This record gives sequence, C-alpha cells and structure tokens, in this order.
Amino acid sequence: MSEAARSLLQRWGASFRKGTDFDSWGQLVEAIDEYQILARHLQKEAQSQHNNSEFTEDQKKTIAKIATCLELRSAALQSTQSQDEFKLEDLKKLEPILKNILTYNKEFPFDVQPVPLRKILAPGEEEHLEFEEDDEEGRAGAGSPDYFPARVPGTLLPRLPSEPGMTLLTINIEKIGLKDAGQCIDPYITVSVKDLNGIDLTPVQDTPVALRKEDTYVHFNVDIEIQKHIERLTKGAAIFFEFKHYKPKKRFTSTKCFAFMEMDEIKPGAIVIELYKKPTDFKRKKLQLLTKKPLYLHLHQTLHKE
Repeated sequence: MSEAARSLLQRWGASFRKGTDFDSWGQLVEAIDEYQILARHLQKEAQSQHNNSEFTEDQKKTIAKIATCLELRSAALQSTQSQDEFKLEDLKKLEPILKNILTYNKEFPFDVQPVPLRKILAPGEEEHLEFEEDDEEGRAGAGSPDYFPARVPGTLLPRLPSEPGMTLLTINIEKIGLKDAGQCIDPYITVSVKDLNGIDLTPVQDTPVALRKEDTYVHFNVDIEIQKHIERLTKGAAIFFEFKHYKPKKRFTSTKCFAFMEMDEIKPGAIVIELYKKPTDFKRKKLQLLTKKPLYLHLHQTLHKE
C-alpha cells in the first residue's frame, strides 16, 4: 500500500468513526455533518481519473457505494419517518470494508448505487472539486452539512386541512439580500421546522429556483405551507431558511447562509430576519451574522384559523 493510500484510509476511517460516535451519542447534527463531508470526499475519490487515483475501478465503485450509504444514514437522521431507514447498525458494517478497501473482494452488503456528482458546468468553468472556503462563508462551529448532493429543487407541499380552533401558517418568501446576489447559480431555499435539538418537526421543503436576481436581491415570491398546526409545534421550535446555490467549479450545491424565525415571531404581516454564516446551526448556539451590511431575508406571514 502506498503512503498516500494509507494516509487517505486513515483519514477516512477516523472521520467514519467520529460520525458513528456522534450518532451513537445522539449528537445528530454533528453526525450528519461528519457523514456528509466524508461522503463528498469519497465521491470525489470515486470519480477521480485513473491516473490520479490510488484505487482500482472496482475499489472506487465500492467507495462510491459507501458514500451513498453515508448519505442514506444522514437522510434517515433528518427524517421524521421511522420506516425504511438506514440504521446505525447497518452503517457500522461498512467500517471494516472501508478500512480494508484494498483487499475487499466480497459482494457489497447493501443494494445501493453510487450517487453521481452533478456534471453541468457554467460556460468557461473548470471542472475540479476542492473544499476551500469562501472568505465570507467560513465555518461557524458545529451545524448542518455545508455540502449536499445535487437535487432538483421544488418540493413544496400543499396546505394541511383546517381544523377548528387550530392555526396554519403560510410564509411567502419574497426575497433575500446578498452582496453577490447576481453571481448565485440556481439559487433556492430549503425550509425546515426544528426543535431545540435540531430534529425535524415537519417534512423539509425546497423552493423552486429563484425567479430572478436584481441588484443585491434574489427574488422568490413563493408560498411555503408549514406542515403542522402552530399549536402543535413544541416549545422552542424554529423555522429555518437555508439559502443554497450551485458551485460549478466544485460541482456541488452549497449552503451560503441561513436564517430562522422563532415562535414568538409568528404574526401576520411582513417580517425581515437576519442572515447567519453557515453551517446551519439548528441548535442556535453558535450564531455568527453573515455580514454587517443591512441585508436580510424578507418574508410575509399569513395565519389561517377557523
């Protein structure tokens, strides 16, 4: 085994163990973060050109499948559904495979397929995948993952049926202010409702790609129907808005910033909320403003009560 391959396997193994430790301890946000970052590194290696890789094509296929399993476990931790989850015990079966990837020659234990990296590039952009940080987007402590598999935005859900004495909330996302708004490619916003531990209370929704970019604003003008009656949300819950955009040079979708609205801010009419640096801190413990400039997420709330 070459020194480079040995070093890679040691780093991957340490990251894998760190993620499963967080998972075992119930530190779900930290586990998701570790799983997603490791998955991206594995995908990068799996799709590297043969001459630039320490691994054979068969080994790279196995590495890519491990990345898929990490993403499945990450998705299970973020899901409110208990069925068909990818369990921690399942994931732990993959640690010896990753550790012994150079000699592993058995059938992969799970029926999964590698998730391809997005191939679409903007004109003139070079194809490479590096994990450098933007100056204004540096890490701000433990939180949600910075990098996400490419997916088609637009998973909005309809309004729930009304119930006597219960309140439903519609949030219109009008626009977001960013100094480099015009440079954002395929921007969209992920909306989630989390409890104090960062656990989903409702299904996560993605807006469609923004309508237009104008000056320092990205315009959406899209309604989000919160998927639980306000009276049934737990104390301390918050509604999160993660602004995401596609980075063609790196070939992945990244969170640029996030905002959140707490329960005492739910009231009819317009509201502007501050933007914070990524990664998304669902526990709201290590918040750092994105910028000192007066740039905000502009929302309008409508309450529906019988």
